Amino acid sequence: MPFREGPLGDLKVPLTWTAAVALIVAIVIAVAFLLADRRETLQQQAYGVTRQTVDTVSKPVSGVIAAPGRWTGLGVDFVSSYFFTASENRRLKAELKEMRGYRDMYLAEVDKNQSYRSLLGLRTDPPIPMVAARVVADTRGPFANTRLADSGSEKGVVVGNPVMNERGLVGRVVGVANGASRVLLLTDIASRTPVMIDRTNARAILTGDGGPNPKLDYLRGADPIKEGDRVVTSGDGGVVPRGLPVGAAVKGLDGRWRVVLFADDAAIDYVRILLFKDFAQLADQKALLTRSLPPVTTEDPDVSILGPVAATPKPPAQAGATPTGPGATPTAQGASATPAATPPKPPAAAAPKPAAPKPAAPKPVTSGPTTAQRAGGEL
Repeated sequence: MPFREGPLGDLKVPLTWTAAVALIVAIVIAVAFLLADRRETLQQQAYGVTRQTVDTVSKPVSGVIAAPGRWTGLGVDFVSSYFFTASENRRLKAELKEMRGYRDMYLAEVDKNQSYRSLLGLRTDPPIPMVAARVVADTRGPFANTRLADSGSEKGVVVGNPVMNERGLVGRVVGVANGASRVLLLTDIASRTPVMIDRTNARAILTGDGGPNPKLDYLRGADPIKEGDRVVTSGDGGVVPRGLPVGAAVKGLDGRWRVVLFADDAAIDYVRILLFKDFAQLADQKALLTRSLPPVTTEDPDVSILGPVAATPKPPAQAGATPTGPGATPTAQGASATPAATPPKPPAAAAPKPAAPKPAAPKPVTSGPTTAQRAGGEL
């Protein structure tokens, strides 16, 4: 039924009254806003009451006026999201793919940072100089098992240097070039490393056989090993320092003792090469080459364990003394005897006897008068 045919069809609102009411409402709102802005002309109490009244009136009015706009915005967003779902889905997929790349980079950097921290925390006792390196190639075969590191002779690496990662011993250097070094792993068939059982100090040789767990050969001692014993380097032969962690002892399926390597618990991507040549570099050579020996004393001061004691020289003779003995010649008064600094001569086998004095030769007879004849002539 049309609206005009209803009971309210003849109802007409006077236009004059409608305009008057709207004008009155507008005037009231304008006066309220004017009073709210005239802060400097009103008292604090009157201003507070006016502002409270305006806020109370404008709150529901503002909410009602703003509701249609808010609902319209929500409707537009819903319609646009419905029609643009496919494009939004494509955008989100591209963003997710990009974020996955960043996630992988983040995880790689975290793993690298942890490896660096572990390598920097690696210490030996006594301290040994080390060189950090990154493994750049892996050479595997039915028996050979080596790695190629990016540090070589330019950093002081030589053949025989031990190689470790953050877990334990990896192997030793078997080839060096400028910028590269080849590492022979403990599992290689040519690897031989002297080790010992940490609990019993029993010695053995860790022998690689191409498998993941090298075997223990030449194990000595009574009941030297048990399941789970910690195996470390022994330092025998000066090949590697003593005490480097190697692995844990296990019993193989063939009944032989083998070692589960600690180095296999982590990827061998970053290693540290120990610049170890021999045990002489671990000691202070200048302190060992001292030449001053402590004094040696015995109960008898005339006896020394270093050699025979030299004979004590006799004191010199007094001034003016006449030496005695055959063949001795008198010395003038005030003359000094033999100096005391002259070392005594060793005694001869048999001292020769002094020769008897020879008789004086007879004087020749002269032709002149004798003494008696001269006396008688005078008489």
